[in-house]
Amino acid sequence: MFNREDNTYNEIREKSLFQWLDEMEKHEDIAVRGGVKLTREYIQHLKDENKRLEEQNKLKNEYLKKVVGR
Repeated sequence: MFNREDNTYNEIREKSLFQWLDEMEKHEDIAVRGGVKLTREYIQHLKDENKRLEEQNKLKNEYLKKVVGR
């Protein structure tokens, strides 16, 4: 059957992080507010990099299956 990976913990953790970042956007110190934008950009960069690596891994796995199948 189709088994979906349970990401409940990661989703809760991510929502908590973004809630905390939303609170930090209202902080009186400009360095803290500036750090929020940088943090959001870095998180997006990590997500994009993770996706790229997963696709690269999938491609390598397909190639290895073809090589072994010969």
